[in-house]
Amino acid sequence: MTRTAAQITDNPAFAAATPRLSVLIPFYKESPVALLEALRPEATPDIELILLDDGSLMPELTQAVTQAIEASPLPVRLITLPANEGRARGRNRLTTAARAGYFLCLDADMLPDHPDFLHRWLRVTETHPAVVFGGFSLQQAPSDKRFDIHRFMAAKSDCLDAATRALQPEKYVFTSNLLIRADVFGTQDFDADFTGWGWEDVEWAMRVAQTFGVQHIDNTATHMGLDTAETLARKYEQSVGNFARVVRKHPQIVSQYPSYKIAKLIRKLPLRNPLRRALRATALNPALPLKLRAFTLRLYRAALYAEAV
Repeated sequence: MTRTAAQITDNPAFAAATPRLSVLIPFYKESPVALLEALRPEATPDIELILLDDGSLMPELTQAVTQAIEASPLPVRLITLPANEGRARGRNRLTTAARAGYFLCLDADMLPDHPDFLHRWLRVTETHPAVVFGGFSLQQAPSDKRFDIHRFMAAKSDCLDAATRALQPEKYVFTSNLLIRADVFGTQDFDADFTGWGWEDVEWAMRVAQTFGVQHIDNTATHMGLDTAETLARKYEQSVGNFARVVRKHPQIVSQYPSYKIAKLIRKLPLRNPLRRALRATALNPALPLKLRAFTLRLYRAALYAEAV
C-alpha cells in the first residue's frame, strides 16, 4: 500500500495496470464499498477505479473504503479531499487522475445489473464513440415504503430504454452511468460554477452533443440511493440556481422541456409563495394517494423553477 502526502491511496494492483477504461466514482458521506464488491469479479488490468472522497471527514468511512481497496484485485486509487468541492469540481478532479482513454462516470450508490457490466463497456470503447449513456434501473433498489415516490417518479421518467432516451439524447445524460472519451472531456469539462444539486451533467451534455453527439445503449445499473419525498423536495430547492444557469446558457434547448413550460405558466400566477407551500405540503402528506403526491411534487419543482424563468 502506497500513501502519499497528497492524500492519495493506491492499492497493490494500481501501479502496474495499463487501463483502457477508468471508472470514476465520487462519494460524499456514503460508502462505495458495495459497488467495489460488485465490480470485483470483473478484475483486469484493463480497468482501473479512481475514487474521490469529496471531503466526507468520516474516519470510519475512510477506514472501510481503504480496507476494501486493499483487498480488491482491481487497480484502485483513492483520493481523499480535506473539504467538499462539489459535484462538478469533484468529477473534473477525478478525470485528472485517470490514465485510460475512456472514463466511466459511475455514482457510488449504483450497482451493475449485469455480471459483465464493465466488460460490456470495454467492448463499447472498441468502436470509439464520444459519449454514451448506459441507462439506469430500479431492479435491485430497496422496496421501503418511504421511497415510494422516488421509485414511482424514476420508473416513469428516468428508467427508460435506449431507444426512448435517444429521442432527446442530451436530456437523458446523467453521471450515474456515463462513458466519455478522454479527448472529448479535454475539450468540454463540467462547469465548476454549478453548486449544490442537479443539472451540471445535463448542461454538460447540451454542450457536448452539439459537437460530438451523444449515444445511448442498454447497459444499466441500479440506482440504490432512492430518496424520501422530503429529501427530493430539498434537492429541488437546492437546484433552482443551477436550473437558472442552464436557462441562461441554453435557452433554446431548455425552453422545450415540460418543466420550463410549466414554470413559465406558474410565473404568471399571483400568490406563488402560498402555492409552493401548499404543493409541498400535499406532496409530503403520506395519507394522500401516491400518484397525486408524485404529480404535486413535480408541480412543486416547477413552481420553484418559476423564479428562474
